[in-house]
Amino acid sequence: MADSAPKVREASLRSLSRLDDLDDTELAVALSDTSSRVRIAALEIASTRAGPPIDSLLHDPEPAVVEVAAWACGERPGNTLIVAELAALATSHDDPLVRESAVASLGAVGHEDGLAAVLAATTDKPAIRRRAVLALAAFEGPEVDAAWERARSDRDRQVRDAVDELLGPAGP
Repeated sequence: MADSAPKVREASLRSLSRLDDLDDTELAVALSDTSSRVRIAALEIASTRAGPPIDSLLHDPEPAVVEVAAWACGERPGNTLIVAELAALATSHDDPLVRESAVASLGAVGHEDGLAAVLAATTDKPAIRRRAVLALAAFEGPEVDAAWERARSDRDRQVRDAVDELLGPAGP
């Protein structure tokens, strides 16, 4: 874990995790590693654990790390404390992959405070609109129904297909 090569640190981290010999202290060190590839590996491992905290990586300077951090936040059970941060990423981050990952996590968390960001994402780029349609499954209400109806006539076929997969084809 102290090797100078990031590739070796990443392999060590993954091996320790597979052997179930990685404690939260070691994982926390990996989450603050200088290498983005080590931080990403640490996030993938941390996504299935209750600790250590990962929300600070939602502000990482590397967009790929932020993308995985957003995904990992949605994978952690009961992690509703980060909804506001995910909503901010979903609506304002420069990187579309980060926005898409944040929208997916908001759907996974399903907290009402994330609904406005998911609804806003239904007007973003096609991949994000598609992800938003899927994330809407976690919510209810007339604004959700209206968003699904708009998505049925989206110019992107995959967005329309996503609605059909969730709700079935539109009536005659």
